[in-house]
Amino acid sequence: MEALEEFLTYVPTSSGLAFVVIQHINPTRKSIMCELLQRVTTMKVTQAGNQMRVEPDCVYVIPPNKDLSILHGVLFLLDQEDSRGLQLPIDFFFRSLAADQHDAAVGIILSGMGSDGTVGLRAIKGKAGLAMVQTPESSKFDSMPRSAIDAQLADIVVSAKELPSRLLAYLNESPRGISTAKKLIETKSSSALEQIVVLLRERSGNDFSLYKNNSINRRLERRMGLHKIEKIAFYVRFLRENPQELDLLFKELLIGVTCFFRDPAVWEQLRTKALPKLLSQYPAGKKLRAWVSACSSGEEAYTLAMTFKEMLDEVKPEERFSLQIFATDLDGDAIKKARFAHYPATIEADVSPQRIARFFVKDGDGYLINKEIREMVIFAAQNIIMDPPFTKLDILTSRNMLIYFGADLQKRLIPLFHYSLNSKGILLLGTAETVGTFTSLFNPVEMKSKLYNRIDTTLLMSEINFPAKLFSVTSLEGALTDRAQPMKMSAPNLQAQAEQILLKSYTPAAVMATAEGDILYINGRTGKYLEPAAGKANWNLYAMARGGLRQKLGMAMNMAKRQIEPVHVLDVTIGTNSDKETVNLTVQMITTPEALRGSLMIVFSDLQTPIKPEIKQLTESANLKRMQDEVLLMHEQMQSLREEMQSSQEELKTSNEELQSTNEELQSTNEELMTSKEEAQSLNEELQTVNSELQIKVEDLSWVNNDMENLLDSTAIATVFLDNALNVRRFTDHATDLFKLIPGHIGHPLSDVMSDLDYIGLQDDAREVLRTLGFIQKQVAARGSRWFKVRIMPYHTQNDMFDGVVITFVDITDHEQTDATLREALSLLQSRYTFQKAELSSANRLEAVLNAAQLVLEKRFIDQTTELNTANAMEMKLNTAQSVLEKRFSDQSTELGQAKADLKFEKSRTKK
Repeated sequence: MEALEEFLTYVPTSSGLAFVVIQHINPTRKSIMCELLQRVTTMKVTQAGNQMRVEPDCVYVIPPNKDLSILHGVLFLLDQEDSRGLQLPIDFFFRSLAADQHDAAVGIILSGMGSDGTVGLRAIKGKAGLAMVQTPESSKFDSMPRSAIDAQLADIVVSAKELPSRLLAYLNESPRGISTAKKLIETKSSSALEQIVVLLRERSGNDFSLYKNNSINRRLERRMGLHKIEKIAFYVRFLRENPQELDLLFKELLIGVTCFFRDPAVWEQLRTKALPKLLSQYPAGKKLRAWVSACSSGEEAYTLAMTFKEMLDEVKPEERFSLQIFATDLDGDAIKKARFAHYPATIEADVSPQRIARFFVKDGDGYLINKEIREMVIFAAQNIIMDPPFTKLDILTSRNMLIYFGADLQKRLIPLFHYSLNSKGILLLGTAETVGTFTSLFNPVEMKSKLYNRIDTTLLMSEINFPAKLFSVTSLEGALTDRAQPMKMSAPNLQAQAEQILLKSYTPAAVMATAEGDILYINGRTGKYLEPAAGKANWNLYAMARGGLRQKLGMAMNMAKRQIEPVHVLDVTIGTNSDKETVNLTVQMITTPEALRGSLMIVFSDLQTPIKPEIKQLTESANLKRMQDEVLLMHEQMQSLREEMQSSQEELKTSNEELQSTNEELQSTNEELMTSKEEAQSLNEELQTVNSELQIKVEDLSWVNNDMENLLDSTAIATVFLDNALNVRRFTDHATDLFKLIPGHIGHPLSDVMSDLDYIGLQDDAREVLRTLGFIQKQVAARGSRWFKVRIMPYHTQNDMFDGVVITFVDITDHEQTDATLREALSLLQSRYTFQKAELSSANRLEAVLNAAQLVLEKRFIDQTTELNTANAMEMKLNTAQSVLEKRFSDQSTELGQAKADLKFEKSRTKK
């Protein structure tokens, strides 16, 4: 998100460009990308919809759970298939963009995880589009940028905020810009293009003169746009001053767009029809041979191998068939990648899960071709225009290679393909390629799939233009190609090698010399041209050349050092011992074999001595007779020469075929050596990796060992490790308190070591543990009133094996003393219990008496309770009677008082 915001912030409002944002989005969540991006740009940001036309100055964001494609400037949404495995929406859209917009497409890789986008960028580059990548250092997640950069696809690598300005600068300076397109057209000339082709040939040794001009022009204009160069003449000067730009341009011209099972219908047709029909021609079985030209990074070669294996599984022939595939390409880096056979996880978009499970091995974040398929393919760097072809082939594939070549080169290659194939051999071309006018050489098996069978038509050798390798003399010295690695050999046989060169290209009377003129080998009679110089012996051409030859010879040798073609000097007059001779001189630099590289071959050819006129006048009849004889002799000589020439031609044909076969075998051998070297390098890398891992494990083991020693020391547990023979393997320091162990006892029986333990059966118990694989635990006494708990257990390894025993001795003296104290306390408690038990019996008898007394008392209590209840009732009656009496007493008292009052009144009245 940060990279997108940073990028769009620096995009001008009226750039005239349309931006499509493809992001890895969770398919189950609603995206708010449009709202977030709209905050940082004034351009209209909208979610891409189906059949939505792309407009300038707009940003389109892919919706969740969708794949996005473009056709004629219109966006189309496709549902993502759950069964497809890995989702690669960026590669999917980039491929669609390249196919729709061609060189107007621009792919930009920003921060992200994985390698999605790398394959799509390759498709854009294949259409001469622009590839831009954010610098990994400025990326929050650098996996995607690094993947594109490591694939050498990035044209511009800058930070996200610099990408917009670089993009606009490129578009303004590119041929698509109105201001510069006219200038490029005006300044483009055939001479400038030829100069560039020459520079490329001198730099790489490969000739692009027969490529289509349009294909070269598009890539030239792209490179000029990147460097802001307006005129092609200036670009030629730039190439001369910057050799590294030649390397980049060379890579640009070799951009290979390929993938596994490209055009699936073609491979299906090959598997179900063409290959079974081919096998039917060989009822006794055969080792088939195939050539995949322009294999790029190897996907097509491995696809052919997998298709062949699937066909064998379906047809199940009775006889044994195998396939040897020779895969070649001009790009050495692509060949190295193909040999490595490692491909990113993005291949899941092109290869079915069943094929991945069968033919691939998961390796980190990608896949490796399995050994069965890898061993079927031999890779080699080869220029199909210059190098000899493979022959005796049953299958030849050349898909989407001819479309980059001009008509003349196509007419050269189709007969060469016919020559290389066996009878009824299969030719597979790209969907946009045909055999052209050579319908008499190939019969179409399936026109739509561009599958052809070879027609058995005999071609004259003159109709087949065999490639001839051109070497750059300046780059030969000390240079090595991927197909010719230096080997340590014994001293070369100069005579044998020189004779082979002479018999192949020259007639006798020749000298082989070093570049300084020192003679290495002389063939034929050279006395007429060379003579020893006076004084000290000097075997140098400049010193030995006769008069009239020295100056011309020096000039010719200097010219031969600077060019590939031989130097011819005609009519050189030299002085011999008796007269003057006229000779022709040929000098050529030797490029092969390796042992003679850099030497010069000088060939001397005498001119025929003119016939002197007859002094005596011949008669007319005699003159006529002489002329007839001369004509007859000339005719016989011509006939003889013609026969010799035909014989030589046949021999040359045979030699050429043998050389081609030898070259193929050498290439195969070299490929095997390269494979062995790569395997050795791979093994060395694996050993280095294993060594590093072992060092780490040793360090870890050291820490674990330290931890274990500290653990054992801290627990104060004496431990002894014994092997299966009960010999001491290891012991802890605390074990020396029980056994008189020293380091010298390791490897000796434990029974030979003196011990403080009172444990006679230790050896027998250890053997029992080894036999039963159980464990034994005992408490054993030792000197000094010590006690130990001994535990004998089997030694269990990480490999689920048992190897010896482990004996631990835990000091339990304190526990034993505590146990003794506890036993004394228990004895005291037991005696007290016996005494208290007797007292308890007496108490029980007393308790019985008390219980009886209690019963009597309870009975008496009940009786008394009854009496009390009766007394209470009587008391209540008495209380009632008392109340009545008290009331009666009160009434009587009242009456008595009244009576007293009346009496008193009567007394007083009486008194009165």
